[in-house]
Amino acid sequence: MNIQAPLPPPRATYQDVLDTPEHMIAEVIDGVLHTQPRPASKHALAMSVLGGELVSPYQRGRSGPGGWWIINEPELHLGEQIVVPDLAGWRRERMPDYPDTPYFTLPPDWVCEILSPSTRRIDLYKKRPIYARAGVSHLWLIDPAARGLEAFTLRGGEWVLTATLDGEADVSTPPFDATTFPLAALWGEA
Repeated sequence: MNIQAPLPPPRATYQDVLDTPEHMIAEVIDGVLHTQPRPASKHALAMSVLGGELVSPYQRGRSGPGGWWIINEPELHLGEQIVVPDLAGWRRERMPDYPDTPYFTLPPDWVCEILSPSTRRIDLYKKRPIYARAGVSHLWLIDPAARGLEAFTLRGGEWVLTATLDGEADVSTPPFDATTFPLAALWGEA
């Protein structure tokens, strides 16, 4: 009797991302399509407040150094991987002009993932190594449930924990250490 092993499922492609309903976020990680709904309210609040804290001083140069592009939910094409971090930032010295494209192929200098029950495992165990392989210099992981932030810097291809903040801590963490804001603001408390 000749038993054949089942064929592996076809690898997901960018067309699968395009075919995903607009109310969903779609990513292709290791050839597998991952979809999830838009973030829940606490996740969305943390993302919105963090963007607000960073855009004025770092993108617009108001009471800060400027020199960055800070983007909510950019679609990144990093080799075969298609990922959508909650926020990402590019230094303008690396990306002087903002591109008019549907996605970014230049890896960002900083990414932030806001952990939620539905995306926690993917953010921690699938996307974090992708960002390291792509050469992203800084990674922030924000956990609204634990009300904390962990910041990492890429050194020698490995993530090194550079800050762990919780409670009423002030955030002044690379690459955004030229300004300070209260971590509690991300939960709507400051």
